[in-house]
Amino acid sequence: MKPSIPKGTRDFSPTEVANRTYIMNTIKTAFETFGFQPIETPSFENSSTLMGKYGDEGDRLIFKILNSGDFLSKANEKLLSEKDSLKLTSQISEKALRYDLTVPFARYVVQHQNEITFPFKRYQIQPVWRADRPQKGRFREFFQCDADVVGSTSLWQEVEFIQLYDTVFTDLGLAGTTIKINNRKILSGIAEVIGAQDKLIDFTVALDKLDKIGKEGVVKEMLAKGITANAIEKVQPLFDFSGSNVEKLASLESMLQTSEEGKKGVEELRFVIRSISELELKSTNLEVDVTLARGLNYYTGAIFEVAAPEGVKMGSIGGGGRYDDLTGIFGLKDVSGVGISFGLDRIYLVLEELGLFKTVDLPKPKVLFVNFGEEEAMYAMKAISKLRKQHIKSELFPDAAKMKKQMNYANKRKIEFVVIVGSEEIEKQEFTLKNMVSGEQTNCSLSELIAKLK
Repeated sequence: MKPSIPKGTRDFSPTEVANRTYIMNTIKTAFETFGFQPIETPSFENSSTLMGKYGDEGDRLIFKILNSGDFLSKANEKLLSEKDSLKLTSQISEKALRYDLTVPFARYVVQHQNEITFPFKRYQIQPVWRADRPQKGRFREFFQCDADVVGSTSLWQEVEFIQLYDTVFTDLGLAGTTIKINNRKILSGIAEVIGAQDKLIDFTVALDKLDKIGKEGVVKEMLAKGITANAIEKVQPLFDFSGSNVEKLASLESMLQTSEEGKKGVEELRFVIRSISELELKSTNLEVDVTLARGLNYYTGAIFEVAAPEGVKMGSIGGGGRYDDLTGIFGLKDVSGVGISFGLDRIYLVLEELGLFKTVDLPKPKVLFVNFGEEEAMYAMKAISKLRKQHIKSELFPDAAKMKKQMNYANKRKIEFVVIVGSEEIEKQEFTLKNMVSGEQTNCSLSELIAKLK
């Protein structure tokens, strides 16, 4: 049987790894320029850390790890015979693969709160796992690149995150991305004004689908969820919301006159929009989008989502927001935070589609020493050791194969120089250096060889 890999996972070729590393390094450089520090957390956590933090859908998509040894020995006989998998899971699995980097980060902050200097700016670039249905841009194992600040309620953080997105996408040459922004307080205010506070989640989840199912689809879903026709009538303007960011904020302000929370949301958005227009973005657009309602389980203020340039069919390539009490799930109250994430795999697909990858040089030696036999190989290895001490990437062809085969190897890997060492060179304590691009050959001593290769 031919070997295969699980659905939703991938192998990466040397070129793909080099391209992914290029994206990660670009993001990492920007994170550090903006003052973020790296942390790492384990690939798996205690189930109690993860379960119940992402809603029912999230719990279902978490990969559970079976307990070591005879995992059924401690299982309840009754549950086993009833095949009650939900109740049985907690008895046979105490650990799970992490689903995102945010909840492990919250656990980290609570666990290490006495060693951390607040406000704490952290970034994390690690893989996460979800038992999702694989499709374009959606995998079961993928990397997240997150940056968060905890311990500050200042809106300057939101301003900085927009600048951070702009910096990364500019550095990747990905002009024309759109950073959509909304505020959870505005969504709560709208629900309050139309008398549907108790239906906030249903209302916003339906509104979030406006670009996918259209106005009629949204109205139909809202009615099905028990939101009254009168309430829907009041939010009609949201379905055709247009104009500049300033005009949209003015419309929202008049719509939310009777909601204190809604007005506060507008004020927060206005501060961010005004600040960014003064600071100016290099290559991205900032757009107020009132239908944006991602991650309502924990966002409390600003909500971000990044859309790829027009013409590229791809879901969001980044997102995030403000959460006022993420660490509260682990008993540390009132620690406000705000964070964003970059969708590495989707960014990769967008760069590939637009032909924006620079030609990446794969790791390779600068010089290959041809192998003519044991004595010649030893002479070459002594020289290679000295070259490597000078940080010159060097390699000996491992087998005393035909010259043509060794030269083919050098050509295929685009190695710049080849060193030929035979009995004559050993006798004179010399090396024959061949430039594989020009074809030029020179004889030189070891010190001359080092100088030429450097």
